Amino acid sequence: MNISKFFVGAVFFLFTAQMSLVHAQSGNQILDGIGETGMIARYIFDGDAKDWSRNNLHARAYGEIDFKDDEQFKKVLSLPGDGKSYISIPGESVQSEESISIATWVNFQSKEPGQLLFDFGKDNRTHFFVAPFGTKEQEGFQAQVILDGKSGYEVLSPDVEIETNQWVHLALVFDVPSKSISVFVNGQEAGKTENVEMELEDLFTHENLLYLGKPIVSGNPYLKAKIYDFRLYRIPLSEKQVSRIRYIALKGGDAVVRREKPEDNLPKFSSDAPQLYNEFLTGVSDVEVETELGYLPRLPRHVKGTYRDGVKGPEVRVLWPSPIDNSEVTKAGSYVVTGRVPGTDFKPKAKISVKAKQDVKTPDMKLEVFGLNQVRLDSDTDGQQTKFIENRDKFINTLAATNPDSFLYMFRNAFGQEQPEGAEPLGVWDSQETKLRGHATGHYLTAIAQAYASTGYDEELQANFANKMDYMVEVLYKLSQMSGKPTKVGGEHESDPTKVPHGPGKSTYDSDLSENGIRTDYWNWGKGFISAYPPDQFIMLENGASYGTQPTQVWAPYYTLHKILAGLMDIYEVSGNKKALEVAKGMGDWVYARLSLLPTDTLISMWNSYIAGEFGGMNEAMARLDRITDEPRYLKVAQLFDNIKMFFGDAEHSHGLAKNVDSFRGLHANQHIPQIMGALEIYRDSESPEYYRVAENFWYKAKHDYMYSIGGVAGARNPTNAECFIGQPATLYENGFSAGGQNETCATYNMLKLTKNLFLFDQRTELMDYYERGLYNHILASVAEDSPANTYHVPLRPGSVKRFGNADMTGFTCCNGTALESSTKLQNSIYFKNKDNSALYVNLFVPSTLEWTEKNIAIEQKTDFPKADNTQLIIKGEGKFDLNIRVPQWATKGFYVKVNGKEQKIKAEPGSYMTLNRKWNNGDVIDVQMPFQFHLDPVMDQQNIASLFYGPVLLVAQEPEPRNDWRKITLNAKNIGSTIEGNPKTLEFTIDGVVFKPFYETYGRHSVYMDVTLE
Repeated sequence: MNISKFFVGAVFFLFTAQMSLVHAQSGNQILDGIGETGMIARYIFDGDAKDWSRNNLHARAYGEIDFKDDEQFKKVLSLPGDGKSYISIPGESVQSEESISIATWVNFQSKEPGQLLFDFGKDNRTHFFVAPFGTKEQEGFQAQVILDGKSGYEVLSPDVEIETNQWVHLALVFDVPSKSISVFVNGQEAGKTENVEMELEDLFTHENLLYLGKPIVSGNPYLKAKIYDFRLYRIPLSEKQVSRIRYIALKGGDAVVRREKPEDNLPKFSSDAPQLYNEFLTGVSDVEVETELGYLPRLPRHVKGTYRDGVKGPEVRVLWPSPIDNSEVTKAGSYVVTGRVPGTDFKPKAKISVKAKQDVKTPDMKLEVFGLNQVRLDSDTDGQQTKFIENRDKFINTLAATNPDSFLYMFRNAFGQEQPEGAEPLGVWDSQETKLRGHATGHYLTAIAQAYASTGYDEELQANFANKMDYMVEVLYKLSQMSGKPTKVGGEHESDPTKVPHGPGKSTYDSDLSENGIRTDYWNWGKGFISAYPPDQFIMLENGASYGTQPTQVWAPYYTLHKILAGLMDIYEVSGNKKALEVAKGMGDWVYARLSLLPTDTLISMWNSYIAGEFGGMNEAMARLDRITDEPRYLKVAQLFDNIKMFFGDAEHSHGLAKNVDSFRGLHANQHIPQIMGALEIYRDSESPEYYRVAENFWYKAKHDYMYSIGGVAGARNPTNAECFIGQPATLYENGFSAGGQNETCATYNMLKLTKNLFLFDQRTELMDYYERGLYNHILASVAEDSPANTYHVPLRPGSVKRFGNADMTGFTCCNGTALESSTKLQNSIYFKNKDNSALYVNLFVPSTLEWTEKNIAIEQKTDFPKADNTQLIIKGEGKFDLNIRVPQWATKGFYVKVNGKEQKIKAEPGSYMTLNRKWNNGDVIDVQMPFQFHLDPVMDQQNIASLFYGPVLLVAQEPEPRNDWRKITLNAKNIGSTIEGNPKTLEFTIDGVVFKPFYETYGRHSVYMDVTLE
């Protein structure tokens, strides 16, 4: 694209996407050693003002500008300083961010005072800027913050001399938690001001002015300079990071993917300092474990300990070595593994006995879920809406107001079809040039199907969603029927999915989706193809294309396809729409045709390609399609999506998760969790036991070695990507707590889905204990107070703030998409039944009504849980069945049951299901009480850093200001609740005058973890 000059009022790239408040990760996994989730936007200015990150924060250029050839950077932006030429960055780029860093290369062409490199703010009275040659009021290099028309804070560097006609690397870091502003010149700190008592929300609002080369205050000169690679980060860069950015650019490089030691300002603790209850520890038990030949043993993460001074401490967390293969168990015999207890000298031993290979049976699927239309969410016993209903209604009501044509826009665009009058495209990851476009449509299909099934309480709402489903399917069916077929009888076409030609006038496949570059020759795409972009990305992936924003790169084509196929099958299953199933079958056939020709080595390479090979749950979708259609080819294609390296170690299936080897450390969490769900789905239909072991082993490791207190399992500083599992199991403090946020919300969505499906096979209480934790403390906590805006990453560092986005459902990241699904199916795991309808499982304590139609029985659950420690079940109808009620692991103060007022003498151990077996009569009442108590959930490798729970509810400190250090609290070792004051009915408590509230009711600044001392 050749661009020379533009004149006043001309815009060379229009920012058409309405960006969500939550920004996604950028184009490469690690850029200059900095994780992609830390980047907001990147403008290289090598011919346009596009954002090279995947956030679509494309800039606008005004006036008479030029892109000039440059000896050092090839092509750069040139601003003439003519009083009319500048760059405008989308104002929402900095909205809701806590800190900000700016880094760029500049070649100044003039030393005129008053020139501003950038000027960012909400208006001419509140803004901040960098003036490299001083201002009219003050000489010398400086950065200034102006608040309400007055100078607020400034960084002065009078000794900095910047020459013209030379490239200089400049950076500014606004570190809010550290209360500092720093400037860097050529990689070195050139000035710093501290005690900055303000936050970015004091500077920015919903509509901001972000100018590059233009002052916000009129009358000042415009910038005369050349600019290259202007970057915005949401994290405070360190001097080392700034220096590295400069160094790599000078070397002509770009991405650095090597793993480096985590670098940040988290407090460090002595490795031998006692932590929490370990201070009172006097002994730790050794253990003996048996395992099968070839299978790594499952070592207990907690073992029994003894304590002094009458302290009744919990079982002791032991950190065991985590082998990367199964070489230790390839021969029968025994060996010893030595673990360690953090902060102590205790080194418990595990004696491992390796037995000859045995025929260990994996479980059959015993339970079934109830349809969403069979479970109704109710108000609590006080007639108040619960958080479940609040969140459901935010999403249901906003979904009802959406226009399906927005979600079909890019599909019609890909097929070269006219748009209906009034149709508007979505933004963010569904905009014109975004390679993931169409992903939100898949989530939307599932959401409207679930909303339809769930809205029996409102006929008008249900009809709304019925119409939306029919309309969406009709359009997608029509488009899919066009693919691979001639536009006129005898016309040119290619129906074979394996013979898709290059696009018209092109000699290669590419991912160019621009208005002028996208191919729309759908007649050449092969029979059955459907997507919001042409088939090139699928073919490019087969040929080794990597993830990124360039036309030679791709972005997870099978991820998007999975969402679409899953949504179509969801609609088919709730409405019986046969066209929805036909579209899914057509694309399933298209995929099978291509993948079945690929060698195993190519498949292994594809599915282990970072992001490019992310396929969501395609294996799950294809196995499900096999079950719906009873056509075995779909199960075959499901197995073509096996991530052989992670599942089985290699093509010979010699180790991997199937043999209990942790093969997912350091990998992208949400790329791989859905693959595990697919393994379980394949097991359901193939009965191949190694698939079950893959799923079950993964879940155990993820929960015990990677989980944060909210239930999320991703968030690494090592590797430097907040969306990855930590690089070494059970090292959350050493390698986790990523700067800028972690715990990607859709990863928890997928963990809950996996957990639910595992429970259908194995009714272990710990599965539903985890489900409750993730549901209450992440999913319910991920939604904004007064809209369906929701979180992408959830920051867990001291004094954090959640960032919410997509309130109006016009621009979706991955987590905005799964939020549609989560909040339209909140009732789906409260109750399960066994296959012959002889037993009912009550898993969650939520006000609700179950219509057990197969037994002509209704169960009404009345409760204020979790603002009360009891629930009541009322039987309506009669019949004999086992009633199984979960006894949570946290219910250590007792679990009491009455039937029709009579106390039952039952054994109800925490972490089990309590069973009542009898013939139930109409009107029978079961009352359950499970007293709450306070307990701590420590970080496994730094146990003094812990979260506070009251029963199942995570309580977080309400913080008055940003902070870098963990809030310190002291509790009584024998009874941690003895010094905590508050009201259990409101779940609001105080410790040393600091308020603690449930995370799901926290919308301001907070601390999830504290530095806890017991005495």
